[in-house]
Amino acid sequence: MLTPQIRDQVAALLGRQPRGLEAIAVAGPSGEPRVIRVASLVEDKPFPTLFWLVDPALCYRIDQAEAAGLIAQFQQSIDADPELRRSMREDHRAYIALRDDFMSPAVRERLHALNFTEALAGRGIGGIANHSRIRCLHTWYGAHLVVPNTVGRMLDDWWSRQST
Repeated sequence: MLTPQIRDQVAALLGRQPRGLEAIAVAGPSGEPRVIRVASLVEDKPFPTLFWLVDPALCYRIDQAEAAGLIAQFQQSIDADPELRRSMREDHRAYIALRDDFMSPAVRERLHALNFTEALAGRGIGGIANHSRIRCLHTWYGAHLVVPNTVGRMLDDWWSRQST
């Protein structure tokens, strides 16, 4: 249940009122929102990012990793490894199916009426259409905290190597 207090917590984390907020997908030890689940249709526009990372410490940590060039480093590894690419494609397919499972018949009908069905059909984690590319570690990691995925595991491994 999204109480006004929870909505206020999410708004404070985002720095604005949340749009399309449907649920807290992952909460921290004290119940604080870490990952939110967002509607697939927000203000009559398709929104392919099902899970949104709102944990400020994790967001900052990922900001630092991205600034250090980690996306390019990970992408290079993925480009060189057919098994990583296959695994990422599976992650995207699972994400699309999960997003589809959360859609109500009314949302499906509205997406169809607005001719947006195809806009979501092939869009995976982070709304990306090319299922062998990384666009944003935040979206991958937010999804990873809900359902583990390839890029999230790569980030966990990278962090564990950084701490040793």
